[in-house]
Amino acid sequence: MEPVFYTLEVLVKAAVRVNGIPITYHGLEHIPASGGAVIAINHTSYVDWLPAALAAHYRKRRLRFMIKEEMQHVKVVNYLISRTGTIPVDRSAGAGAYAVAVERLRAGELVGVYPEATISRSFELKGFKTGAARMAREADVPIVPLIVWGAQRLWTKDHPRRLGRSKIPITVEVGKPLRADDSMERTLQNLRTAMTELLHEAQRDYPSPKGAFWVPRRLGGGAPSPDEAKALDEAELAERARKRAEREAKSRR
Repeated sequence: MEPVFYTLEVLVKAAVRVNGIPITYHGLEHIPASGGAVIAINHTSYVDWLPAALAAHYRKRRLRFMIKEEMQHVKVVNYLISRTGTIPVDRSAGAGAYAVAVERLRAGELVGVYPEATISRSFELKGFKTGAARMAREADVPIVPLIVWGAQRLWTKDHPRRLGRSKIPITVEVGKPLRADDSMERTLQNLRTAMTELLHEAQRDYPSPKGAFWVPRRLGGGAPSPDEAKALDEAELAERARKRAEREAKSRR
């Protein structure tokens, strides 16, 4: 039963109700009722894991996420990681986490993966890493594309959080399972095509006020263009590297 996971499910559903967040799901039937699968999720928010996890829950499944290893240093988070089947990832040496994910998939689990790796500031799909496709091929399981739209209004990069009773709607679109191709390039292209179609579908009936920070430039919003977002990402990485170098230099003194 996994009591900690069960408790989290109860708390998360209660939080969604209390905060008045309507979540609309389309295509839940595409999440396999049994057996392993990679759930490939777009990444626009710090909380888009929540609607994705609930999508699996409503199919009577549990979604095992991969999470950066540093979070294990937070006692409460480490407690949850160790009791919910979450897979810690050391970004400097991800082979161990990859092997664990493949093992979980072969054991019939659902593993949630963000192919973009980091949050998209443009709210469009960024370039995909190969991990989701590689682990699906190695474990011989399908990849299920899943789009969360609207969560960026609650909490995303460069903008304040809105985690109170916001009543902000969220849409979840789940697509048909894909099989990994022998060609990694073809697999990634097929996944990207499927996720792009789902993203546009989610946006079609969702309000898109002109100039709103959370609306993509393509739809008349105020979000950075993909090129501008890439430049912001590069600047952020450079600043992190600078701070890391400063810390290392101080530790050597």
